[in-house]
Amino acid sequence: MQFEELDLNYDVLDALDDMHFVDCTPIQEQAIPPLLEGRDLIGVAQTGTGKTAAYLLPVLSLLRDGGYPKDAINCVIMSPTRELAQQIDQAMEGFSYYLDDISSVSVYGGNDGIRYEQEKRALQLGADVIIATPGRLISHLSLGNVDLSRVSFFILDEADRMLDMGFSEDIMQIVSFLPKQRQTIMFSATMPAKIVELAKTILTDPVEVKIALNKPAEGICQSAYVCYEAQKLRIIQHLFRQRKPERVIIFVGKKVHTKDVAITLKRLGYNAEAMHSDLLQEQRDDVMYRFKTGQVDILVATDIVARGIDIDDIQLVINYDVPHDEEDYVHRIGRTARAGKDGRAITLVSEKDQPLFADIEHFLEKEVPKEPVPEELGEAPAYTGRGERSRSGHSSHSRRRSGNRPGSHSRRKKASSPKQSNSSTSSKQSPSPKATPNQGQATPPASSKPQNPVPPSDNAASSASPATQAKKKPRHRGGRNRRKPGASTE
Repeated sequence: MQFEELDLNYDVLDALDDMHFVDCTPIQEQAIPPLLEGRDLIGVAQTGTGKTAAYLLPVLSLLRDGGYPKDAINCVIMSPTRELAQQIDQAMEGFSYYLDDISSVSVYGGNDGIRYEQEKRALQLGADVIIATPGRLISHLSLGNVDLSRVSFFILDEADRMLDMGFSEDIMQIVSFLPKQRQTIMFSATMPAKIVELAKTILTDPVEVKIALNKPAEGICQSAYVCYEAQKLRIIQHLFRQRKPERVIIFVGKKVHTKDVAITLKRLGYNAEAMHSDLLQEQRDDVMYRFKTGQVDILVATDIVARGIDIDDIQLVINYDVPHDEEDYVHRIGRTARAGKDGRAITLVSEKDQPLFADIEHFLEKEVPKEPVPEELGEAPAYTGRGERSRSGHSSHSRRRSGNRPGSHSRRKKASSPKQSNSSTSSKQSPSPKATPNQGQATPPASSKPQNPVPPSDNAASSASPATQAKKKPRHRGGRNRRKPGASTE
């Protein structure tokens, strides 16, 4: 289905046309029509399927059609991480390019006191759309900086991730500030029992849209090393001796191990930086900018922070730990072989993680080739392939991880226990259009008018003050300048 066939506002369609977005992804095709009808919805889809556009486009379309208060916050979008909040804000910037009367503000932690005051001012001015992390929004709510009593749309993005991070009580606290009459939208990569319970609590007769988890792209060359924990860093050294590391991401299960791996690689002479939640937002932006611009060769990151990584030319992904579940595995290795390019993904499988990796192979419906551990590293454990089990009734994110730090010499037996179950505005900047397969992340459309220069920052949308959301640029009548019949021309 094409976007032109959906009942979206013509100004929204103009922006999509300028960005060369023509065909809907499956989640967009199934979610947008009921959302335009005002139905509550729960969507189950993995990262990279275009789910951001699936909820932004109908909400922006409805706001543009009118009938919502001009002096109130009309939509609240909750994000588990600052990085995802920034991505949503950037998508908002593109999709709302011709919606000069709709403003947005992104609110998340990790900023200084001046930034907090800017957030406060923007919220009190009444931005139409708030994109926020739970903790930061609760901070403003507790100080009376924001009024959510007239919100019409409440959206939870990556709801399962929010619950895994312990935001369940925060979400319910935020819900208590919302009116009962609202449209609630929830997207999740998985559908564990706790998500079902949350949906029953905050959604009313929701439409359910489920998109099957996709397999990794064919251009990814997958392989694995079955090894002891103490051999992992030496295997990475072996890989880097074979080929100089450039554009490499190493995913690590715990942030403390992220720091250890990055420090060890630096001591070995490699150009590596760690990316984890303990860094201030300014530090995280700086690390990401230097990695994107080639000033850093190796990025060592956690899964949560990794959701803000959107780079097309990653050459190698290394899973230092086996991912928590299939969705995380697909998401991790999907950072490479993007935009039709080839890439490599290597997983280091310790003894205790063999059952988890066997489950991933079962999902992939193929065996991932096992590379021999270099002889100079000593004996390696055998891969048994055991651990293949159904995930029904188990939550994958509570599985125990080894407390061994990189370089430790502990050789533990296979675990036999079963798996258990922010501040920027949508500044209207306009870089050149770029078609991208992921329609959930957008860049602003091209304009025939002179363009403002884009600052050399990883997050262009985050460079503007939240207070500037009240300063709207003159309407650019681009594209076909279409109007729905009866729509205002002002």
